[in-house]
Amino acid sequence: MSYPAISRHKALHVAIVGVGLVGKEVIRQIIASRHPFALVALCNSRRMILTSGLESSPQCFNPSRWEDALAASSTPADLPLIQNALAQLVKDGKRAVLVDNTASEETASTYPQFLNAGVHVVTPNKKAFSGEGDYYLRLIGSGGDEATAGGGVLERGRFLNEATVGAGLPIVSTLRDLVETGDKIKKIEGVFSGTMSYIFNNFSTGESGGISFSDVVAQAKQNGYTEPNPMDDLNGADVARKLTILSRMINPSMLALLPHGYKSVETQSLIPPELESVNDGDTFMQRLPAFDTNIAKLREEAAVEECVLRYVGIIDVENKVVKAGLEKYPKTHAFATSLGGSDNIIMFHTERYSPRPLIVQGAGAGAAVTAMGVMSDLLKLF
Repeated sequence: MSYPAISRHKALHVAIVGVGLVGKEVIRQIIASRHPFALVALCNSRRMILTSGLESSPQCFNPSRWEDALAASSTPADLPLIQNALAQLVKDGKRAVLVDNTASEETASTYPQFLNAGVHVVTPNKKAFSGEGDYYLRLIGSGGDEATAGGGVLERGRFLNEATVGAGLPIVSTLRDLVETGDKIKKIEGVFSGTMSYIFNNFSTGESGGISFSDVVAQAKQNGYTEPNPMDDLNGADVARKLTILSRMINPSMLALLPHGYKSVETQSLIPPELESVNDGDTFMQRLPAFDTNIAKLREEAAVEECVLRYVGIIDVENKVVKAGLEKYPKTHAFATSLGGSDNIIMFHTERYSPRPLIVQGAGAGAAVTAMGVMSDLLKLF
């Protein structure tokens, strides 16, 4: 299939911070794209490549050999320097974007400076969008910040964060479309964590008995579905962050409901209180079997009611409740019948999509699909 040519003057100058699994895949997809991308900066935690003479030479390294070029670079990582370089490109009439593939709070805290310089920000990093409310208002441009250049006012950069919820699944964009076209959001509920999905798809099938909780967590860890320390998944914070991101998009009252971001979400931790002070994942896994009985009892109670247990996130707009935790669902419910592996599933209950909700389902984790979410945001800038 042939595609219409895209003018080179519309080139998007891209600085990528974070070149791990997701970052590498983003770069691969950029290089393979037919769109006019210009990679002008690559940065890991230690060193970076930053093109010199950006006006005349938009790329001074071979993109297909970027790993060699970065490994050979003697330039230390310097985010303010990247910011200044991208801001200069904007002043020169070009278009520039920061792609942050890290989970760094420090990097996320710089987004307003990039945006106010007219630089776009695309990221799967949840930290900025789920943190304190005051910072979030600055991020979205409601905190008195404005984009300036040379004493004049320029168009503020856009921030795009599809991959912060559900990796490449169209969850953020679906909610944005629903809200911006005037639909009324009543409730959003779903299995937002691939880790929790895998654990409870295997632990609770609606039947009595089955694998122990500690064993299924160990399986999830062995298969790469958990963080190095599974406590970081079982505490529910990841789901709370995703709920915060979506809640803040719905309306001002939902934004005000979570002044401290994910910390304001009612979150059930699956870490036994006796293990909360444990500092490392190995010790946690060794001690977890001693607490299998409590959650096994909840599974048996659900089975008696012909239900399954699922760790879900719920945004109840009508009752102004945002919570994450274990809920029981009938064995005939989509959360029981439709999920496999580490899939995510999200239901949007709205005025238009009622009584049957709009459902988005699929792989909610993995480098390739997360990078696809990042790439889809980059393509929105053309």
